[in-house]
Amino acid sequence: MKKLIYIISSLLILATMPTKAQDELNTYLVTAAENNPGLKAKFDDYMAALEVAPQVSALPDPQLAFGYFIQPVETRMGPQRFKVSLTQMFPWFGTLNARENVAVQAAKVKYELFEEAKSQLFNDVRGTYFNLYFTQKAIDITGENLEILSAFQKLAVAKIEAGLVSTVDEYRIEMETGELENQLALLKDKMRSQTVLFNQMLNDTLDTPVKLPNDLWANDLEFSKVAILDSIRAQNHQLLKLELERELFSLKQEVARKQGSPSISVGFDYINVGKGEMNLEGKDAFMFPRIGLSIPLYRNKYNSMVKEVVLQESAKTFEMQNKDNMLEAIFEAAYTEYMDANRRIELYNMQLTLAQRSLNIMETEYATSGKNFEELLRMERKLLKYALELEKAKTDKQAAISNIKYLMGK
Repeated sequence: MKKLIYIISSLLILATMPTKAQDELNTYLVTAAENNPGLKAKFDDYMAALEVAPQVSALPDPQLAFGYFIQPVETRMGPQRFKVSLTQMFPWFGTLNARENVAVQAAKVKYELFEEAKSQLFNDVRGTYFNLYFTQKAIDITGENLEILSAFQKLAVAKIEAGLVSTVDEYRIEMETGELENQLALLKDKMRSQTVLFNQMLNDTLDTPVKLPNDLWANDLEFSKVAILDSIRAQNHQLLKLELERELFSLKQEVARKQGSPSISVGFDYINVGKGEMNLEGKDAFMFPRIGLSIPLYRNKYNSMVKEVVLQESAKTFEMQNKDNMLEAIFEAAYTEYMDANRRIELYNMQLTLAQRSLNIMETEYATSGKNFEELLRMERKLLKYALELEKAKTDKQAAISNIKYLMGK
């Protein structure tokens, strides 16, 4: 487990250069890496795969045989009573080394599966964290709008009592308030379910509060589009896994060829000889060395084994090409979302400023003349919409960056 924590922590430090605003999220990432049971399972699979190499690189167990003659075989030296044989089988030269190489390569594949699971987990944690941030901001913004409506309602009541406006204005505010209160209750329920999901990924108590920033950081992509695409092709764990699997089948070709070679056995026999009929003293007899050869005569089987792994290697090559195309398409979609989020942040910053100014003017006009109350409520709804859209754009930008980091194997 200490080895797992060391690998995770070192990779995380290299992959993310934390800013002060991101410290909390990076702490959650480390916690998820240390506690997530799915990631632990992947790491144990890798550690188990490492134990295969010593097994396949060892010689077969020697065979010890004991034979007892129920009716002793009479010889000139005396009756043979029992026989002990010891045999050791030796695969063809290089066979054990070839099998060990296959096992080591298979362990490397398991490690890339672990790395892919880690990257996916980090992306899921980051994505859920951003969703939690947006939901919390939506709760805050909705609460602020309810306070604005409460101020409008007091203003409307004063106008009604003065006989300047109709009671309908107050009813409209109550209707608007009811809708926002219902939306606020829904957001709080959503916050609870997202908190449960987040804590499940950390394998933490489900109702543990999540620490969120007051404002989401505004990080941009650190590299150009071309550099990111090159990084994806070089570091994406799905591609690396496929490349290792392709090399694995290449190594399996060597094992298949070695299996079509003879195996050599070396051994000796010990025969116990008793006292003979002529009172000759019995004498033990040794027969050494005994050498055997296992000859693979049925070549079709071994030829098919070689052809099988050759075709599997070819299939992996095509699968790598297909995966490369898919990852490029996924990256293009994520990059488009990133650019769109940047544009929306700029747009809604401007719209929010204009809406706030307009609302202030309309509120002053209503306070003095009691006119344009419907426009006042409409502008208040736009203010709410633009504030939410701005936070959504911030969240979408960081989620797009997170997806791109995941594609880069981070």
